[in-house]
Amino acid sequence: MLGLLLARAGVEVTVLEKHGDFLRDFRGDTVHASTIRLIDELGLGDAFRRLPQSRLNRVAFPVPGAGMVTLGDFASLKPPYNYIAMMPQWDFLNFLATEAAREPTFTLLMEHEATSLVLDGGRVTGVRYRTPDGGEHALRADVVVATDGRHSVLRRAAGLQPKDFPVPFDTWWFRLPRHASEKGAVAGIVPAFRGREAMIALFRDDYYQMGYLAPKGADARIRSEGVERFRERVAALRPDLADRVDSIRSLEDLHWLDVRLDRLRRWHVDGLLCIGDAAHAMSPVGGVGINLAIQDAVAGATRLAPALLRRQVGAKDLAAVERRRRMPTLVVQTVQRILHRAVFVPLFAGRMPGPPPALLVVLRHVPVVRRLMPRLVAFGPLPEHAPGFARR
Repeated sequence: MLGLLLARAGVEVTVLEKHGDFLRDFRGDTVHASTIRLIDELGLGDAFRRLPQSRLNRVAFPVPGAGMVTLGDFASLKPPYNYIAMMPQWDFLNFLATEAAREPTFTLLMEHEATSLVLDGGRVTGVRYRTPDGGEHALRADVVVATDGRHSVLRRAAGLQPKDFPVPFDTWWFRLPRHASEKGAVAGIVPAFRGREAMIALFRDDYYQMGYLAPKGADARIRSEGVERFRERVAALRPDLADRVDSIRSLEDLHWLDVRLDRLRRWHVDGLLCIGDAAHAMSPVGGVGINLAIQDAVAGATRLAPALLRRQVGAKDLAAVERRRRMPTLVVQTVQRILHRAVFVPLFAGRMPGPPPALLVVLRHVPVVRRLMPRLVAFGPLPEHAPGFARR
């Protein structure tokens, strides 16, 4: 997204992608209302809506003894931005890459892995990268933006250290078949809670993307218990899917996600800016990580494009992007930490005989919260608009 926006300003931009394609399973699938509005502002709305997708109209989770508790009912928002689009992330990335490729100053290099930074007198002046044939090369740049995720190689090379916050769970992703009789425009994320376990299901065309949630540090125990015991856990949580748990052939079919919640104390050094998960790893709670990352990209393009065209990007420009995006990151992470403590910590400790009363009262009976939560989930605390130079 950042590359597309900068290229529309006439900035020469190169994106390095270490993989040969975007077909990575088990990533977030949510395209939030603020991002859909941004896509419309870029003149890409019709093409986006032609992509296979379904609509998520609310975000809710089950609480023992209280039924489904709604975090956000998007029907209260003004159309056409009153839903979250659900689509495989690889489709969304291919869509953005295709549109960016129409810009003459945009270059996407697949199978080019950024490995370290190029420094000149203490300033970052480019990146070193590895090509498919194993060759090592350097790419000079007026500014480098690290978007290489929660285990960012580039932020580590710059000596930037995140502040970690406790997370009570990890996630194990896997697939289950989806029968032909179950096909249809089913939208949403279906959660299930039982005892000290939880699981979510996302709908794909011909399979379910399942996420099993268990206390952090449980990976060794889960694997030592064997695949048959894991199948039993899945069947107990989702009896309606018990007829297909044999499709989990071995524990190699489980993809462990080390869930992290952290935030860089400083997002930049001279010549380098971190955004998205490289600056602030988010919990899966609320599915807002993608939305925050895209908003970072828009804020970054808005501030950096004029400076890049002048070839005068300074530390104050990078600091301005961080300053604008730090507050919304702090707000969202605070909400996630509250939900961790109120729901997941008691759940995994077996201490949830009933719902957390204070949380339920606030969510159900405080009007201002009922109005704000859908907007907070769908748009985030500080939604960004497409800069004028990028609109079509």
